[in-house]
Amino acid sequence: MRTLVVTGAASGIGMATVERVRRDGARTIGVDLHDADVIADLGSATGRAAMLDAVAALAPDGIDGVVAAAGISALDRPEAVLSINYFGAVATLNGLVGLLAKKPRPRAVVIGSTAALLPSDERTVAACLAGDETEARAHILKRPATAYASSKLAVSRWLRRAAISPEWAGSGILLNGIAPGVVETAMTLPLLQDDSMLALIAQSNPMAVQGFAQPEEIAELINYLLTFDGHYLLGQMIFCDGGTDAILRPEGF
Repeated sequence: MRTLVVTGAASGIGMATVERVRRDGARTIGVDLHDADVIADLGSATGRAAMLDAVAALAPDGIDGVVAAAGISALDRPEAVLSINYFGAVATLNGLVGLLAKKPRPRAVVIGSTAALLPSDERTVAACLAGDETEARAHILKRPATAYASSKLAVSRWLRRAAISPEWAGSGILLNGIAPGVVETAMTLPLLQDDSMLALIAQSNPMAVQGFAQPEEIAELINYLLTFDGHYLLGQMIFCDGGTDAILRPEGF
């Protein structure tokens, strides 16, 4: 039986992922602030360390996969957005490399976003990639509206660098990501019920299909990335966005 760790497991994409992989017979270790196997705040160094210790205790023989899905988009908490979306995700993935390496076909997935295509703060992104959480949190206070986009751009760039490293690819651990477009979750529901926000979303996230995604659609792709047999797919941030990326960047591939 495969053992998979999923952060953000109590709601949204994380919950849908837990439900999907369990249907295929996997054992899951869910991580969240509540209603999870491991209760931890990934927005703090203490919470991240506690999470890693708890997972190690629950799966001493290793884990087959990890999904870093925990994230927030709180406009009034830009510092927390960075700490959870970037530093929490990276700490989760890097911290579980040792357990992943114990298994024969380990896989890891991080959740990005099409928001990475929106205006962001490069100084904040650079501080994230340098591993300086204090500096990143200080920079984002100058451009708080860019916190979510900056966190997702940073995690996308981190993915590209980490996936090809000796610690990941060199150890046989395949790391990829998914960049969803607009997904109907508890986090986005207030926005999707606001006509003015819907108008802004239509501009920032143009789509070629009708209707926003459901969490289960993203979970389907996550499940594939956790289970495919090959060894050649890594370092990819796959856009699952109804065509947004292709519309906004027709020449980018």
